[in-house]
Amino acid sequence: MSTENSAFSSTGEDAIHTSIEISGPEIPVNVDDLDDYFEISRTAQEIITNGWKRTALQFPDEMLRYSVPIYRALMSRIGSGRELYVLADTSYGSCCVDEVAAKHADVDAVVHYGHACMSQTYRLPVVYVFGKRNIDVDDCVSRLVAQCRTTDFQRPILLRHDVAYTHQIAHILNRLRADLQSDGVDILYEDPYTRMDPSSSSTIKSQAAADHYTILYVGGESLSLTNLLLTHSTCDVYSYDPITRNVKLESAKTNRMLMRRYVAVQKARDADVFGILVGTLGVASYLPLIKHLREVLKKAQKKSYTISVGKLNPAKLANFMEIECFVLVACPENSLIEAKDFMCPIVTPFELQVALQPEPEWTGRYVLDFEQLLAESALQDSEAADGVAVEDMDANGTREDADRPIFSLVTGKYRQARRFGAEEHSSDAPAADGSAVVTRPNGTGLIKMADSAALQHLQSRSYQGLEQRVGEDVPSLLEQGRSGIARGYNES
Repeated sequence: MSTENSAFSSTGEDAIHTSIEISGPEIPVNVDDLDDYFEISRTAQEIITNGWKRTALQFPDEMLRYSVPIYRALMSRIGSGRELYVLADTSYGSCCVDEVAAKHADVDAVVHYGHACMSQTYRLPVVYVFGKRNIDVDDCVSRLVAQCRTTDFQRPILLRHDVAYTHQIAHILNRLRADLQSDGVDILYEDPYTRMDPSSSSTIKSQAAADHYTILYVGGESLSLTNLLLTHSTCDVYSYDPITRNVKLESAKTNRMLMRRYVAVQKARDADVFGILVGTLGVASYLPLIKHLREVLKKAQKKSYTISVGKLNPAKLANFMEIECFVLVACPENSLIEAKDFMCPIVTPFELQVALQPEPEWTGRYVLDFEQLLAESALQDSEAADGVAVEDMDANGTREDADRPIFSLVTGKYRQARRFGAEEHSSDAPAADGSAVVTRPNGTGLIKMADSAALQHLQSRSYQGLEQRVGEDVPSLLEQGRSGIARGYNES
């Protein structure tokens, strides 16, 4: 092969031998240390105690290379009569339990390895194995205590952490309480499993309660920390990074993140056609939330499509040209998508509800939890059921301002919103919008169609597919084609 052609053609050997660096946690290379790091004895005991006959082992990409030694170590402990299945390449985010893939193997439970978002599941029992990342407890405690004494906190302190440091968090909590007891500082702890402090009767279940604390976070930069900053924007959040061993105030960047999300909300206000992206199949309450979003969009006379595309990328979503905004239903850690590379904005369910308000008001409060979002929506619906807006409706039961132009803060211009499902059209005459009806193939009349944003988009395109010439052309004669493989066809 010549040098000139090597840049455009190759044998594919380079792709096979190319090394790819995968960043991930520091995991012991020695197989003997895997037992302690991945808690193999505890996992085997859970399987035996619960009587699970078929168990799935779910690994993220960076831990997949340890799946074989872990599988062998577990099999040697659980005995015969039990089966293990290794799951990889999860349908959505690796932090979520892939219950769909697990059910394909008809398993009784899932063992989830690596970082987890701790979203509640409802199909299968789950055993979480976070791994035990290294952390210098003495340095962590000394730096956090110094920060507490340097900063005069006016609120109680709430300790949060990355799940990979769960194995040391009890030790860190006890040391902090002992060192700060003389200073009169009250420290509470939120367990990722129960969302409460297991060492006291104090329960931290609501975001409103957590907003009255100063938060100390043990862990590095991650989606968990980002979500913590957004959902607790009124709190001061200080983080300790076990790798850099630095303590810093994270709350300074919260306003910038909220401003970026507010821009996405304004873009969603300009949209009339929405795509509800299914970003999880394992988080409890995702089906009621999708149903709620459909109802909210229908009530606002918006068109919605429900789409399941697995892991998101710009190429997939670019196939849906008629959709003007996407709403992602995913776990909290996978809900925030920076849509710079996408053709239209991607918002969360909470942001959609803010965008659909007649006069949107956003104080900076942010909700990512499915259960909390549904509960608050149900409460608002019940409170508004009696007096919503009888004065906003005319005699026909439609909104008086349905045809009023809407001012867009994104473009700085007025626009006319499209209304879907607002009224029915007669079957014997075309509607004002030609997309509502189509002509029968035999030309005998019109077929009444439901509101279809896809049909409207198709009719507005210059290219609408190949021309159908049914009955106009003589069928072509069949001819013998080529045979063989693509590398060298055999001509007839």
